[in-house]
Amino acid sequence: MRYRTLVSAMTAAMLVMGSAGAQDAPSAAPQAKRTVLDTHDQSGVPGKEIVIGTAELPAGAVIGWHSHEGDESGYVLRGNLVLKTRGKPDQLLKAGDHFFNERGAVHSLAAAPGSEGGAALSTWIVDKGKPLAQPAR
Repeated sequence: MRYRTLVSAMTAAMLVMGSAGAQDAPSAAPQAKRTVLDTHDQSGVPGKEIVIGTAELPAGAVIGWHSHEGDESGYVLRGNLVLKTRGKPDQLLKAGDHFFNERGAVHSLAAAPGSEGGAALSTWIVDKGKPLAQPAR
């Protein structure tokens, strides 16, 4: 039962994260699809959990500015994406590229302009019991 509650809470957090900044976008803007695939307590590290999930971004989709209560390591499965991180140059990512967001880094992920979009797989090591993502301004 605890697993279902945790997945529901993370799914809700991802929906919030995926809609962050939506008030600035037209209502017909393509939406990113976020999916939590699995969660586990981190062995030997109390208070931490490992979450794995995907993000699919059709052409024109953007995951708004947000941060995580832990580190994120990601891999681009297909297509072309742009990772924006406050204080750093934009990263143009293509299938086979990897990326890393340290704890608290405010970032956004978007389908690269002029592309058909793309998909990424991420693993987060985050504080247990906290939302997976926090919208940022």
